[in-house]
Amino acid sequence: MEATIHWEDFELGQTRPYGPMKVTREAIIDFARQWDPQPFHLDDAAAEASLFGRLAASGWHTCAMTMRMLCDAYLLNSASLGSPGVENLRWLQPVYVDDVLSGTLAVLESRASESRPGMGLVRSRWTTVNQHAQAVLTMEGWGMFRRRG
Repeated sequence: MEATIHWEDFELGQTRPYGPMKVTREAIIDFARQWDPQPFHLDDAAAEASLFGRLAASGWHTCAMTMRMLCDAYLLNSASLGSPGVENLRWLQPVYVDDVLSGTLAVLESRASESRPGMGLVRSRWTTVNQHAQAVLTMEGWGMFRRRG
């Protein structure tokens, strides 16, 4: 499948929605078992005794769910060349069973690469919110995309 979204399609100030995704108990526990086996991500009693008060998704799981929504919303249809990293990652609210996540990408900066003429760079802020419009995650970072032509 040929990419339809290129560097030129990311304009300063532009926003792109992503999501929604419903968070399930099974997904929280499965992710935690494999990647972040802290008790409050795995066990109801431990979660109730924690600051979360009930079973909560790992922040890393929230990142992974955000990435999946970004892929589904635009990345899999883009001329993405990857990313040099993420900056300013913040977990702002816990994510619980049955939360419905969605979000918005905001383009903060866009510039052509000086060293690679076929590539452009896009700096974005991603904000993931729950069904109550409470931000649960924010992060900023650069994406690298092929240019048209």
